Amino acid sequence: MESKTHQVECHNCRLANGCLAKGLDGDEIKQLETIISHKRPLKPSEFLYRQDDQAQSLFVVKSGSFRSTVLDAEGIEHTVDFHLPGELIGLEALQKGLFRGSVEALETASVCELPLAQLSPLSSKIPGLQSQLLHIIGSQFAAQHDRAALLGNHPASEKTARFLLMLSHRYSNLGYSSTEFNLSMPRYHIASFLCLSLETVSRQLGRLKEKGLISVQKRGIHINSLESLKSSI
Repeated sequence: MESKTHQVECHNCRLANGCLAKGLDGDEIKQLETIISHKRPLKPSEFLYRQDDQAQSLFVVKSGSFRSTVLDAEGIEHTVDFHLPGELIGLEALQKGLFRGSVEALETASVCELPLAQLSPLSSKIPGLQSQLLHIIGSQFAAQHDRAALLGNHPASEKTARFLLMLSHRYSNLGYSSTEFNLSMPRYHIASFLCLSLETVSRQLGRLKEKGLISVQKRGIHINSLESLKSSI
């Protein structure tokens, strides 16, 4: 993808409080803005990068959403994560300089690109930026732990409820509604992520709806009671 050169204004972005700009003063934000570029919007199913690509940059989701996948030794694709606005993508590449999975757009989506060659020296100059980057890394490791617990030996009904609660928590952390959001990912991607069949996911969402725990309108989800959904686990 070609980068578009235009001024990036982190201080005017509604996602700034959950992004790398959080906690920085005006001058520090201006320094951060100088290294950030915007890519053209990606179309649904278009790849941001592919597994084993050389990592030159990290990315922050500016709009839309993405799906991370990995191919196993048999060439079978597995959905391992979803990425929402304000979330950082590509941190796993900091280990060996390669992306360990592929990332594709679930809908029309855009990102802010953070070149690693410029981000590293800037982080050493701005302690607040380094602290926020470490905070985000720690948060994503914690999220990975939570996802491992989600995918544990639980019945399908519990996995489905936990998945909705995970999205609720992530949307809340990003400043969005914790009870009303769209499932930008199709049901079969959810099934891949939860290691369930498509039919099972559809059936479990239907049962949660029948119990009055959620309302479903196409891809729109409304959690009628967070406490009741938590109690169903």
